[in-house]
Amino acid sequence: MQYNPHISIKSWASEDRPREKMLEKGVGALTDAELIAILFGTGSREMSAIDLARKMMSEIGGLEKIARADIAEMTKIKGIGDAKAISLAAAFELGRRKSRNEIFETKISGSEVAGNYLMQKIGDNEQEVFWALFLDRKNAIKSEKLISIGGLSSTIIDVRVVFKEAVQQLACSLIVAHNHPSGNLTPSQADKDITKKLVEAGKLFDIPIMDHIIVSNKSYYSFADNGLI
Repeated sequence: MQYNPHISIKSWASEDRPREKMLEKGVGALTDAELIAILFGTGSREMSAIDLARKMMSEIGGLEKIARADIAEMTKIKGIGDAKAISLAAAFELGRRKSRNEIFETKISGSEVAGNYLMQKIGDNEQEVFWALFLDRKNAIKSEKLISIGGLSSTIIDVRVVFKEAVQQLACSLIVAHNHPSGNLTPSQADKDITKKLVEAGKLFDIPIMDHIIVSNKSYYSFADNGLI
């Protein structure tokens, strides 16, 4: 079906309307643009909600980039005001929080579990950030903390800050992580050096570093899996 942007969604055939399609066929039957259109609720004077959603996906660059976009970036697109941008940002944040909450019900049984969680947590960040997961005796997460925020290519990690928090949390072990916004997961020499310092400090405090994980929004690299811890 070719949609005329000047025709209201209400005038489309019922099977082509996102809400009706969702009720009839389930949420899985909807395209990304249709889901965004439902969150928008309405279109603009020039475009239907679906055409506006497609325009956003085209101009920003797909769901992954929209999920990272802030309100100001979204509202640069003609037809998208604060209300639409806020609704969309809230939906993505709910998805991230759901993923985070699920991990607290699961033991960190290996790098795959931790890596997938951390991809959701920090993989989309455009700045490099350093994160720590504080584990109990059963390898479940007791708490987590953002340790530092760097520039676009680096962050500064203070080993003392990491272990001060670990002691306060009565952590039995740690997993540390940072993201590479470039998407290149190869550890740098600086990454290896800070890992060595953290491992040595963990021995002194009797709070071992279980893994250091580098993430992007699509994959991860485990120091433990690669024999570097």
